[in-house]
Amino acid sequence: MNISTNISSIQAHQTMMNNNANNVANVNTDRFVPNDTKMSDNGNSVSAHTRKADDNGSLHSQTDLAKEIPDQINIETATSANVTAIKTQDAMLGSLLDIKA
Repeated sequence: MNISTNISSIQAHQTMMNNNANNVANVNTDRFVPNDTKMSDNGNSVSAHTRKADDNGSLHSQTDLAKEIPDQINIETATSANVTAIKTQDAMLGSLLDIKA
């Protein structure tokens, strides 16, 4: 994994968090249909694909907090792992550049 892959993953998780936050903010909005975000690994990058969730016709918000809250935890964990990987790669590159021939 390289730094650009980690960065694309962080950006994709940020998109997912933005959608997640919007869903949670509208938990009490009547007829609200939440966004559903799926992540995909494209080999050298990670991307987020967002679509409206299936509308079940409810008069109340269709946001499911039992799904949204664990998603937030997963997003936080994935972002933290990617940041740690970037820091490690940066430190390794710095050490490599410090080696004298």
